[in-house]
Amino acid sequence: MTAREQLGTRGGARQADVGLMVRKAGGEVDVVPLQSARLSVFDAVVPWREFRWYRGQRHFSGSYWSATMQAHVGHESRLEYANLLLADFDPRVDWILSQPFLLEGEDKGTRRRHIPDYLIVHADHTVCVVDVKPAAKLTIPKVRDSLSWSRRVIEPHGWEYRVQSEPDEVLLRNVQFLAGYRRSFQFAGGDVTAALGELSPDPPSRFG
Repeated sequence: MTAREQLGTRGGARQADVGLMVRKAGGEVDVVPLQSARLSVFDAVVPWREFRWYRGQRHFSGSYWSATMQAHVGHESRLEYANLLLADFDPRVDWILSQPFLLEGEDKGTRRRHIPDYLIVHADHTVCVVDVKPAAKLTIPKVRDSLSWSRRVIEPHGWEYRVQSEPDEVLLRNVQFLAGYRRSFQFAGGDVTAALGELSPDPPSRFG
């Protein structure tokens, strides 16, 4: 069993009544109990919903070319895009999936279904499930209850659960500027190596 397959084993037995559904590239849907979910479940998955673009659309949907994934990652709003950009720039992040799964289960007599915005895997093999919501909506009872339920079922599984809102504006603008220079295909490999050598704390002497 790989390190990714072993993730999320802590406390999962209490989540037997919660189902986790993933959509595969061929259109089929796989369903597993949350307590049994390992990262191998997400092999060849696609986002749960399609990212649509049409005239008059209220939300800013799109796809962002991720240097971490070396592929496009989807978003459904400008706020999701901002938080995706910061995750992609985080050196601890190893893997980013958008709309990775659908959670379904009972919550005190209420049947809940929820699609988190992102699944993030860090280089140390820890997992974080992310929901992105404007700060102004976090006190709305329907939103608050849905996020609270998600936290209660995800965290006992051993995965971190995080709700993210508007990031620091200065930080975001700086990362937006720098992000354009993280696309390795734009630069010759020799040029990148030479630049790193010049910027290293102790560059080699040109005089031997």
